[in-house]
Amino acid sequence: MNSEKLSELKKLAAEVRLGAVEAVYNGKSGHPGGALSAADVITCLYFSELNINPDDPKNPDRDRFVLSKGHSCPALYAAMALRGYFDISGLKSFRHLGALMQGHPDMKTIPGIDMSAGSLGQGFSCACGMALAGKINNKDYRTYVMIGDGESQEGQIWEATMFASHYKLDNLCLIIDNNGLQIDGRVEDVMNPMPYESKFEAFGWNVITIDGHDVEQICDAFEKARSVKGKPSVIIAKTVKGKGVSFMENEAGWHGKAPNDAEYAQAVKELTEYENSLN
Repeated sequence: MNSEKLSELKKLAAEVRLGAVEAVYNGKSGHPGGALSAADVITCLYFSELNINPDDPKNPDRDRFVLSKGHSCPALYAAMALRGYFDISGLKSFRHLGALMQGHPDMKTIPGIDMSAGSLGQGFSCACGMALAGKINNKDYRTYVMIGDGESQEGQIWEATMFASHYKLDNLCLIIDNNGLQIDGRVEDVMNPMPYESKFEAFGWNVITIDGHDVEQICDAFEKARSVKGKPSVIIAKTVKGKGVSFMENEAGWHGKAPNDAEYAQAVKELTEYENSLN
């Protein structure tokens, strides 16, 4: 990938982070930490990897993306708005009564959402079903799904992992947003699911580990996953919870709370300065 495209992705990721903070601040609730850690991967998906068309969101041949860790949707909504699915001004009504964008993705109301998510673990299973349907129907589309560290403690995650390997779903790519924190603290203290690499290898998966904030590594990982046949791929994206906002980084307390006025102003200042530095 050329340097111009990589620079574009970095700038878009900064805008996605700004949009996510805007949404949670105006909603007065939400989950900024995991949205910020996932922003680079989600940006690369929507602006480089996915075969999608915002003007035809239900095209049966489109690639699918399921945000199984649905509470991180502020980043997803920001990316989709920038991609053209809906007006970005709608982020200011996030979680408001009757608004389009609620606290978890809803496929019945939001154009371009492939699966409703919120009950952790279930989105991954749904993505496996989509991938298997593609195989059965001889479709070329690929299915991508993102889970979180805390979510990987769910038993359903490992049932889906076994299912995908058994059915050789090489059209499926799982991304783990491996930021090491969950609502109760450090993942390794709550219920340690790591090391992911050896576990997924034991289940027969193709395993790729990357820096989840390096857009070049992210795009290369997607390319590698596409080239693998006969087994599903998992990208373990090493990330920082709250990435891009100094006082949120690596702080479990920012898993699920909104910034106050002063915190919002500081977050916007830091993210804007970073975005401007990319020019």
